[in-house]
Amino acid sequence: MGSKERSVPVDRIASAERNTKETQIAVTLNLDGTGKSSLDTGVGFFDHMLDGFARHGLFDLDVRCQGDLAVDCHHSIEDTGIVLGGVIKKALGDKAGIRRYGHVILPMDEALALCALDLSGRPYFVYDAQFSGETCGGMDTQMAKEFFYAVSYAAGMNLHIKVFYGENDHHIMEAMFKAFGKALDMAVSLDTRIAGVLSTKGTLL
Repeated sequence: MGSKERSVPVDRIASAERNTKETQIAVTLNLDGTGKSSLDTGVGFFDHMLDGFARHGLFDLDVRCQGDLAVDCHHSIEDTGIVLGGVIKKALGDKAGIRRYGHVILPMDEALALCALDLSGRPYFVYDAQFSGETCGGMDTQMAKEFFYAVSYAAGMNLHIKVFYGENDHHIMEAMFKAFGKALDMAVSLDTRIAGVLSTKGTLL
């Protein structure tokens, strides 16, 4: 019965493009990868964060973004989040057999970050993190919140991120992205005990 209900793509790979006057973005994601990434967003530090997400989530990720960086990094990072959230949703299909929930508390030197998420189909975002500087490696620190918000709403994901403490902005940001990768890996993992979807409603939209 469970196998008949399952319409998750066999390879769980999805691609999407989004082209506007501000950004031209293409993303490919393999949920069952090995942590390989090929990244070119025009923002080196953001590429570094996406690499940490992919490597520690064991996702294969390809991101290409050409954005209006002459203005600032806002559109490039936010729009990448929109496209990434969309391919996560697409790769999951009807979500049959997935564990649905994921959570991790991850240390990065002196910083400690929590990420908890639910692939419920109902977007909600809670964020509690502070940075001491306005930028980190050329990336506006405010854009961490905007990126995760965009991912959560495009993916239909209930996402909570909290930084308990930390002093170095690089460590704080990296802890958040790695925690997100590991929590998402947990949530998308297949469990043979689950027939259909893990929901009392019988659906995860």
